[in-house]
Amino acid sequence: MAKTRPTKKKPQAKKKSGKWIQKIKMKKGALSKQLGIPEKEDIPVRKLKAAAKKKGNSKLAKRARLALTLKKLSKKRKRKSDGSRKSK
Repeated sequence: MAKTRPTKKKPQAKKKSGKWIQKIKMKKGALSKQLGIPEKEDIPVRKLKAAAKKKGNSKLAKRARLALTLKKLSKKRKRKSDGSRKSK
């Protein structure tokens, strides 16, 4: 009788928790300060996109990308909540 090889187990992917935003250690006003914009003013999207395109692993680029991501998430949530209210 021929011996069978044991099959390799595939590593299971880690489950992503939905609370990744709460785990981020953000410094309030750091992005505004780096861009030279007062904290109380909104940062223009054009400046965010320009800062996000900066090459390398700079803090400024990371913060700008995160700001754009969070902006998209908030828009999606607003659309979901608006759509559910209209249908009722």
